Amino acid sequence: MNAVLKESNRFQPLFDRLTVKAQELALTSAEQRAEKIRRLLKATLDARPAILEAAHKELRVNATDVDAQLLMIKSEAEFIARNLAGWMAPQPVQGSLMTLGKKSYIRYEPKGVVLHLSTWNAPIAEAFVMAYGAIAAGCPFVLKPSELAPHSAQVLADICAKVLPDDELAVLIGAADVASDLLKLPFNHIFYIGGHAVGRIVMRAAAEHFATVTLEMGGKNPVIVDASADLDEAGRKIAWGRVANAGQVCLAPDYALVHESIAKDFVASLGKHMTAMYNADGKGFQKSGDLPRIVNRRHFDRIKGLLDDALARGATLAFGGETDADDLYISPTVLTGVTEDMRIMQEEIFGPILCVLPFRQREEAIATIRRRPKPLGSYIFAKDRAAIDWFMARTTSGSLVVNHNLIQSGTNPYLPFGGVNASGIGRVGGRYTFLECSNARSVVEDQYPAGDPNIMFPPYSDKYKKMIAQLLSKEIKMPDAAINLINGIIKVTGAFKR
Repeated sequence: MNAVLKESNRFQPLFDRLTVKAQELALTSAEQRAEKIRRLLKATLDARPAILEAAHKELRVNATDVDAQLLMIKSEAEFIARNLAGWMAPQPVQGSLMTLGKKSYIRYEPKGVVLHLSTWNAPIAEAFVMAYGAIAAGCPFVLKPSELAPHSAQVLADICAKVLPDDELAVLIGAADVASDLLKLPFNHIFYIGGHAVGRIVMRAAAEHFATVTLEMGGKNPVIVDASADLDEAGRKIAWGRVANAGQVCLAPDYALVHESIAKDFVASLGKHMTAMYNADGKGFQKSGDLPRIVNRRHFDRIKGLLDDALARGATLAFGGETDADDLYISPTVLTGVTEDMRIMQEEIFGPILCVLPFRQREEAIATIRRRPKPLGSYIFAKDRAAIDWFMARTTSGSLVVNHNLIQSGTNPYLPFGGVNASGIGRVGGRYTFLECSNARSVVEDQYPAGDPNIMFPPYSDKYKKMIAQLLSKEIKMPDAAINLINGIIKVTGAFKR
């Protein structure tokens, strides 16, 4: 059975068992690993009622949004199970002039024991995307769910306990002290989803054991609305992207840079579509069954503090602004007239508030973006292809979406997901999670001698010295096709010699 551990003095014995089991898991086949993933998926789907109940208790998320999480992990699990044998197979690589007569390939091997410090805003999806990748790579996996989603954490523990023993898949429930104790152990790879402060702690802890890390830390994601954009389309999609999950999404647009010629109409479009999505019956946004709540009072106070600071410093409340601390409710809100000195332009909002900043020249928008760390995601709304290409070439982010938002994660397993510098390190999703948990081991097998096999050994002959000197003095331009042809000839003649 999967142990739900709460005391740090029990972590070392568990880690020792995980380490021993890692040697066995490294030898498992693709089908054995795929079957574990399929079983884990089935147990998760069977637990749908409990998952729905947990999500409602924690964020008041409606069933459809939770089902979208389940659909994402279902697609992920099926994709991995379908393709894993190909990923695990030795991957041949092109030979070179230096490796004539030799076989070169990459063998993906498990790194070892993997830790995942997960977060609370999509706890089921964020747990299992990483778990599937680790299982696929043949690694034991330890999940520490967020204490801010305690109901989901317990559901995750219950699901995993039904499928795999805790020396393969362990769920550790607890607060920050549990994570702190886990980080003292020599894990081989660590996943972390969250903010910069803890991200730095994770990196420092990983450095103590030379563990590799995958970090996803969000940031202030910009959305650029060019003068050529379809305003109604932009308003509808951005209103949804900002307010989904009450803005508690790492990829949500954080502020909108809008050409001044359309800024007023864009704000009106946002308000119209926020109303259509979350207050269509006119009973008030707070009555909407599709608008979740803020996760807890501390985060509510933080978001409310950002809003109050902005208004006190001169920002204009263009839409919304309603709050209810007892209900952890913040309405869809649009601010204009924001300035750089306001906290809301310095911190990730992680709530249903969008700041709208007009720009006259494109360079102004780029300058605003570059004053901030590189974001996890960025968005461009434009119909003018030249404008799209101009903005794309002058910005950077972990991902980019043109004429939409929030659709780049969990929708296409062939696309890697992750950040850049301050917004994250590494990539996940589909094969990329498998790769994060794998050591790409380069293998060269000496097969058939090309020429004199002893020429490379001392004492060096004049012929060998001359050959090296010639290679240094000119560009090596032998085409791959020629190298492959020579290798083929060497292989055939070598076989006959044997």
